[in-house]
Amino acid sequence: MQFEWSAIWLAIPILLESTKMTLWISVCGIIGGLIIGLLAGLARAYGGWIVNHITLVFIEIIRGTPIVVQVMFIYFALPMAFSHLRIDPFSAAVITIMINSGAYIAEITRGAILSIHNGFREAGLALGLSQHATIRYIIMPLALRRMLPTLGNQWIISIKDTSLFIVIGVSELTRQGQEIIAGNFRALEIWSAVAVIYLIITLMLSFFLRYIERKMKIL
Repeated sequence: MQFEWSAIWLAIPILLESTKMTLWISVCGIIGGLIIGLLAGLARAYGGWIVNHITLVFIEIIRGTPIVVQVMFIYFALPMAFSHLRIDPFSAAVITIMINSGAYIAEITRGAILSIHNGFREAGLALGLSQHATIRYIIMPLALRRMLPTLGNQWIISIKDTSLFIVIGVSELTRQGQEIIAGNFRALEIWSAVAVIYLIITLMLSFFLRYIERKMKIL
């Protein structure tokens, strides 16, 4: 079978347009996931017994189920359970990334917080800071520096996870690749182009994160 470069050139504009959707889903999802993860991580590290265990149950449920099942539950099952509820594919995809990445970021946050030497907390309290102020101004800035490489890796994972939303018809990169192939039957060329686009995105993000790490002098 001859490799047809022309099939790729014709498909590039459509693939690049769908790449914007992939990135938009991942960005919205990881921002929401960061908020969920930070709150859940703080609850795991400093919350009482009840809050800690409620958060733990949430984390274990999300980490213990496939993301495809999660998005299908949100998109198909919830509207069936609540007849007045309507969720469009884009919203379902973003919510799924938020919840899924949030569960993993929660454990990243907890681990980073617990890795900070207890002397920093004691120093903050000795200076007259409250427990809340000590966490906000001393513990969390140090923890966030340590979290950065792992957070970047989680973002890369979320970008690749968007390809699974093909099951609910989101017009992201993988879905558009499939639709193009349905029209021209050039699977080798189109899937090669899709793979290269994903690779370029993840490599650029990896280089950017390494640059940020060097600037912040993360050891």
